[in-house]
Amino acid sequence: MPEVLKAPLVVEFPFTRSLGPVQSAFLTGLRERVVLGVKTGDGRVLVPPVEYDPVTAEEIRDLGSFVEVAPTGTVTTWAWNHAPRRGQPLSTPFAWVLVRLDGADTALLHALDAPGPDAVHTGMRVRIRWADERTGAITDIACFEPYDGDRAEPAGHTGEFENPVTGIVAPARLDYTYTPGRAQSAYIHALGDRRIVGERCPSCRKVYVPPRGACPTCGLATSEQVEVGPRGTVTTFCIVNIKAKNLDIEVPYVYAHIALDGADLALHGRIGGIPYDRVRMGLRVEPVWTEGSRHPDHYRPTGEPDADYETYKELL
Repeated sequence: MPEVLKAPLVVEFPFTRSLGPVQSAFLTGLRERVVLGVKTGDGRVLVPPVEYDPVTAEEIRDLGSFVEVAPTGTVTTWAWNHAPRRGQPLSTPFAWVLVRLDGADTALLHALDAPGPDAVHTGMRVRIRWADERTGAITDIACFEPYDGDRAEPAGHTGEFENPVTGIVAPARLDYTYTPGRAQSAYIHALGDRRIVGERCPSCRKVYVPPRGACPTCGLATSEQVEVGPRGTVTTFCIVNIKAKNLDIEVPYVYAHIALDGADLALHGRIGGIPYDRVRMGLRVEPVWTEGSRHPDHYRPTGEPDADYETYKELL
């Protein structure tokens, strides 16, 4: 029985967003060692600030609504944490804490540097430890630390700054262990032998490549393997003009849907061996394998006459 495959899979991308006036003032303030909240219509001070009152849904955008609060505060609740904290200088373990800063009516979530869980309790006094280098992000607060001094008095900043932070880039990352399952494991094993296999539906008799283990039309399980290709027909394509990070391919290049001979579902692949502006629907292509690769590097023209439109129109 073929080996069931599994491999690590990382989905990672930078998420870029604009801030708006409220979050811009808050993050710019952190860069300048100033903590700002906003005052609602009934006098509550919300930290972190929000654009809308969570009780009344009233919009809060007036610059006069900003209120500077103290860098000192009180722990309202906490949880001890044993896991590593990615990308942060704080050692493990540490505590997650909700801190109501002096002058605020809501609590801010952040990390507390403490020697152990016995040193943390609800009601303990803490203060902000600022990061040495600050860019206008929540990580400008390196963490909170225990504090037994007097309450710090804020200077009363209005929320106006030079060179305000107007946007942030937040990296998003998901780590998986991916198992392709029976059908796709067989497909990948076949690619290792430079063969392309699909599976046929027992009802509609369509052959799907790559196989999914079930027919998406009939909903029936598939098990009959069918070798297809290796040649095929370009059914549609796009010209890529933006160079992808960590992809050593010069732009422009063409990515296409390719209906392999004997398949009823087009797969996608890069087209090479031909100028990008000469790629066309109906172009006959074949896979090009590189040494050690488990899948075709790209597809190139076979030199055959173009396929007739009637032969692939149902795959468009």
